[in-house]
Amino acid sequence: MSYVTGLKCRECGKDYPIAPRVVCDCIAPLEIMYDVAGWKRDLTREKIASRPPNMWRYRELLPLSNDPTVSLNVGYTPLVNAPRLAKAIGCRKLWIKNDAVNSPTLSFKDRVVAVALNKAIEFGFKIIACASTGNLANAVAAHSAAAGLQAYVFIPEDLEEAKIIGSAVYGAKVVKIRGNYDQVNRLCSQIAGEHGWGFVNVNLRAFYAEGSKTLAYEVAEQLGWRLPDQVVVPMAGGSLITRVGKAFDELTEIGLVEGKPYILYGAQATGCSPITTATKAGHREIEPQRPSTIARSLAIGNPADGYYATGAIMASGGAGEDVSDPEVVAGMKLLAETEGILGETAAGVTVAVAQKLLASGRMNPDAETVLCVTGNGLKTLDALQNQLDLGLTIRPRLEEFEEQVLNAVQASVPVAVS
Repeated sequence: MSYVTGLKCRECGKDYPIAPRVVCDCIAPLEIMYDVAGWKRDLTREKIASRPPNMWRYRELLPLSNDPTVSLNVGYTPLVNAPRLAKAIGCRKLWIKNDAVNSPTLSFKDRVVAVALNKAIEFGFKIIACASTGNLANAVAAHSAAAGLQAYVFIPEDLEEAKIIGSAVYGAKVVKIRGNYDQVNRLCSQIAGEHGWGFVNVNLRAFYAEGSKTLAYEVAEQLGWRLPDQVVVPMAGGSLITRVGKAFDELTEIGLVEGKPYILYGAQATGCSPITTATKAGHREIEPQRPSTIARSLAIGNPADGYYATGAIMASGGAGEDVSDPEVVAGMKLLAETEGILGETAAGVTVAVAQKLLASGRMNPDAETVLCVTGNGLKTLDALQNQLDLGLTIRPRLEEFEEQVLNAVQASVPVAVS
């Protein structure tokens, strides 16, 4: 049973039937509308808990007309208690929502592609495509391969090699563009309009974006069906942070959680920070930037949902903050050293921004906090090049071990004082 009632313009409110439509006649984006009364009638915590541990346990809250047929094992990633990181950054109670272990491509983009691909199949698309800074390309390639569909992924030519390989290995056609993501996206919008391909983040964007809500549904359920006090979300196009808020509001409206205030904090790298720049200036209007940062998965200078991301942050009483590339690397290392989680550069952004907000008093250290880790660090190891102690080499001799290793260990152990 579908609970989708149609599409509605976010600005003028004009209604449209369900279709792979990009924007309203007024050029504003479209939003999925649902039968909320049906949700209240049919959804219970018990029904959701009885289902397999994947994102489709919330299928009534997603924009499909039928049950999903592909990408069935995505989501329900761990919500990790992070006491050592909490102590390091000065926070009382901290959780990591770890989408770095999402299936199958180790990022939260598996969620949005799972929804978009199932909707593309419903619409009858034969070619699936995307404009991407890396993780989305990997997800589109993998999910399309498993569904038996041809995928084309359009990326900036300077993307991390691991992410390029992580798309090509699935048989996707990789198209590298001599330009930044915003130029890639403009080309893809033209292709979608002229040739009718199913671009997950262009003509399927309204459906695709809804997949992000499942991350927040899981957080609430994993906390025992309650909302956290504050959430720190990395931002590229800005869609995820808006969907976190939307998901919390939907759960409250349905009655699956008790309503309470929550605060959203947006995190970007200083080298590409159009959303945080706007929030710091106290307005919602986005001034496009030319990206220059190692956090390439977040390097979108003209974010499609930037205006709505600033709105979500400000409405919650939150803030946007950005950090330098050295701070990004320090954040990656701190997360790995304290909690054993290797997140990509976007995770370093999130950790470093949370630390910065706490140190400046703009984030409550006593509030229960969730940090969203959205991608795996194995994809961005180049950011750690020459940043780590990679050890020493000794011959297989006991005396060398004692001289070079054991003595160093003993020298680092504090002497007990009686």
